Amino acid sequence: MFNKETYMARREQLRKDMGHGLIIIPGNHEAPCNYRDNTYWFRQDSTFLYFFGLQREDMVGVIDCDSGKDYIFADDYDIDDIIWTGPLPSVKELAASVGVENTGTPKMLRSMIGALRSPTCDTPMPLYLPPYRADIRADLAEIIGLKYSTVDRHASMELILACVKQRMIKSAEEIAEIEKAIATAYNMHVGAMKMAMPGRYEYELAGFMEGEAWKGNGPVSFPVIMTIHGETLHNHGHNNRLETGRMLVMDAGCETPMNYCSDITRSVPVGGKFDARQKAIYEIVLSANLEAAAVTRPGITYKEVHQAASRKLAEGYKALGILKGNVDDIVENGAHSLLMPHGLGHMMGLDVHDMENYGQINVGYDDETRPSEQFGLGSLRCGRRLQPGFVITDEPGCYFIPALIDQWKAEGKCKDFIDFDELEKWKDFGGIRIEDDVLVTDDGARILGKPIPKTVKEIEETMAS
Repeated sequence: MFNKETYMARREQLRKDMGHGLIIIPGNHEAPCNYRDNTYWFRQDSTFLYFFGLQREDMVGVIDCDSGKDYIFADDYDIDDIIWTGPLPSVKELAASVGVENTGTPKMLRSMIGALRSPTCDTPMPLYLPPYRADIRADLAEIIGLKYSTVDRHASMELILACVKQRMIKSAEEIAEIEKAIATAYNMHVGAMKMAMPGRYEYELAGFMEGEAWKGNGPVSFPVIMTIHGETLHNHGHNNRLETGRMLVMDAGCETPMNYCSDITRSVPVGGKFDARQKAIYEIVLSANLEAAAVTRPGITYKEVHQAASRKLAEGYKALGILKGNVDDIVENGAHSLLMPHGLGHMMGLDVHDMENYGQINVGYDDETRPSEQFGLGSLRCGRRLQPGFVITDEPGCYFIPALIDQWKAEGKCKDFIDFDELEKWKDFGGIRIEDDVLVTDDGARILGKPIPKTVKEIEETMAS
């Protein structure tokens, strides 16, 4: 945990931004894997972590904006629990460690909220965020007295926006945690690069990465993407044997013990040497990655950064003869999106896609900047105007997806800008993605963490060592 003053200040800021109301922030429960007592690794809810910092299951935090009081409700462990877990701090001790003086049991919470529902009480309904787990949705229904089916529609948009406003600006101590996660990701990626030789299997490298994550005292931040079929954007099967001539896409990160994330992608040639085709496409994607980092600064929208990276991609594809025409027209019409059907990046912090449980549009966009309906650009997860303290991913890619190419060719989509005959020669290529985690600074941007080999020369030298 951070020191208790950090969590007290966060709760006070939320109280100030909201001005009124009783805010309920449930922590997570254990989640059964295949029966009740065999659970998945416990991951605390990120909002609960942000405001209350405690890793224990079955807790509910309450912030009273009117009285200025904070509460934590949970049952203390009994002797049956202690037999299995050993001695653990009491709820009161845990609450005190994050600056909360008031504690109680779940039964006391239900009584407290029940009093608010009394006909003689004119206090508004408690405020809460939209739940993303069925068990928490059921808890909120019971606590507040709602039908299960109506819980989502009563979530507070005011609270959502207040949490986004606060959490999207990362403090110095949060940035330090993210850089710890990137330090572990460095070991994950560099080690996997050296293993990427013909004859190995994807699962060997994915397993190595998970092991390195746990060496850093945390799990992976999402299931490892490790594939020689990089044209599939989020491949989670790892049964392919590595072969010379294939590019290997490795998209992986980890969490620190405090659950701050990293998210890094590197693409390397199996065997350690780029051939001419691989180098040509890799250099195009790298130029887009570098351009995005170079233009990122406060005041620009991330939609504009995405378009700047897109122009670099279009320039490169035009030079190869895959695309044709004016580069600005190519980008305006979205022809390049055939080869990058996703957005440039997303926010990152306590979640690898930070705060997207609040609704991705509420995090990545605002009243000024709205999502596009254009293919590719419409998948941009963050388009809003950037501010110092944002941490975002910069992850352009190139994917030769045969089914998508065939569809566009059959439909004649963007035929004025795409040489489909030339494109046929590339359908067996696979894909490439390069991803860094970027901090928006007061006057520009900084790629976070120890540099992970990224140029052709750096990757080849690393794989040869």
